[in-house]
Amino acid sequence: MGLGVLKEGQWISEREQEDEKGQFVRPSTTFRDWITADGSSGFKAEAGRYHLYVSLACPWAHRTLIMRQLKGLADAISVSVVNPVMGEHGWEFSDAPGSTPDPVNHAQYLWEIYVRVDRHYSGRVTVPILWDKQQQTIVNNESREILRMFDTEFGVVVPEAPDLYPAELRQQIDATIDAIYQPINNGVYRAGFATKQSAYDEAVTELFEALDHWEAVLGRQRYLCGNQLTEADICLFTTLLRFDPVYYVHFKCNLHRIMDYPNLWGYLRDFYQHPGVRETCNLDHIKQHYYRSHPKVNPTRIVPKGPMLDLDGEHGRERFA
Repeated sequence: MGLGVLKEGQWISEREQEDEKGQFVRPSTTFRDWITADGSSGFKAEAGRYHLYVSLACPWAHRTLIMRQLKGLADAISVSVVNPVMGEHGWEFSDAPGSTPDPVNHAQYLWEIYVRVDRHYSGRVTVPILWDKQQQTIVNNESREILRMFDTEFGVVVPEAPDLYPAELRQQIDATIDAIYQPINNGVYRAGFATKQSAYDEAVTELFEALDHWEAVLGRQRYLCGNQLTEADICLFTTLLRFDPVYYVHFKCNLHRIMDYPNLWGYLRDFYQHPGVRETCNLDHIKQHYYRSHPKVNPTRIVPKGPMLDLDGEHGRERFA
């Protein structure tokens, strides 16, 4: 998410984008090049060549961090983490706890990375960004595509890594990611940034209808596409993790907590307890970002103490053991 845009290379503070109905509209990402195992795209999958810019608070960036971890790419792809609080110049690099400087481009603000590639860049400044240190450019800033590249193209770097996009499930995985995107992943933002009652009501209704649906599905199987962990689960998990601490209160998505759904709550803890996932989760960054970076939603910028989430509790990985 962003509180501003670049226009002709200059940072302009700006409210979140909405249409005439008061509905939040998410603009498309800009950089859509592709890394391939053989380098035929111009970007070859290689250890040490790429750098990932992320926010630990952002669910879209969090997807890529989880995939990087699960695929064993932590040593192959370096990372910079922005400060969780987004100020008037957007995402910033700092020495705040859990944050890092930018050792690759030595930028102070994330927007400088975009300007380095195109000094007349106009558009939103978002994470994640996948940067090519060899060609000194942004490869891609679309989380779903970065997720897929890490999963399918870096087998030449870590051949023994698990396959989270198996051939026999690919159609189902793609359909599932599509199905959860608008009502759930983007739905919480459509509710939280709505500026008219009707827009909010529509978004919240669709959100909880979708959660009800997946609650039923997860009563029959361990993961979204059956009994195997896939990319689709990563895409749902990052939204569920933020739901009770942030979206329930801050974005007024308060018909139910995830904690109130037996299967979704068990699924959330199941995924959190999967080896490698816990290390990518930072609830402090999540709460600091949302409650302190959206003054139109939370003018006081007070960060609540709760809720207390027992993500390591029972009925996590034991659900379908």
